[in-house]
Amino acid sequence: MDTKLTLKLNQEIIEKAKAYASNRKMSLSRIVEAYLQSLTSEITSEFEISPFVRSISTGTKIPADLDYKNEYSDYLTEKYK
Repeated sequence: MDTKLTLKLNQEIIEKAKAYASNRKMSLSRIVEAYLQSLTSEITSEFEISPFVRSISTGTKIPADLDYKNEYSDYLTEKYK
């Protein structure tokens, strides 16, 4: 259910935000709602994972002590035997 919210903001910020929303063909209310949702979601992340990156994820766990340089060296040695 949508509920009305009144905010007091700097006029210049409001104008910039309206232009931003207009350029993205979104309402300013939806942009504010999405921002507040991202701030208050239970799973917070600094970066949003794109659907493409999510789709190529294998779910494979990488050991914390993996020596990737050694693994890559072994791979190259085997490849160019």
